Amino acid sequence: MCLGLPMTVIDGDDFSALCEWQGEKRRVSTLLVGRQTVGTHLLVHLDSAVRVLDTAEAEAIGRALDGLAAAAEGRAFEHLFPDLIDREPELPAHLRK
Repeated sequence: MCLGLPMTVIDGDDFSALCEWQGEKRRVSTLLVGRQTVGTHLLVHLDSAVRVLDTAEAEAIGRALDGLAAAAEGRAFEHLFPDLIDREPELPAHLRK
């Protein structure tokens, strides 16, 4: 399985950016998204930025990844999925009958 990480640009040039997520820094290719400014959030797969994220989406992805790690370790994780509290998950419209 391949997971995308919501990383933040801390430096960059025309072809790559130095990005950070949870203290880890990586140089990633920005060929698919173009040059990005410092502070921009990117969805990174296999050291390539595939999409620019807004702050809310980057934070939601980060919480989801933290929740998966907490669940795998047997720790409480429900607080990391506030959009699912008190409701049943729903399939996206294109997957419904």
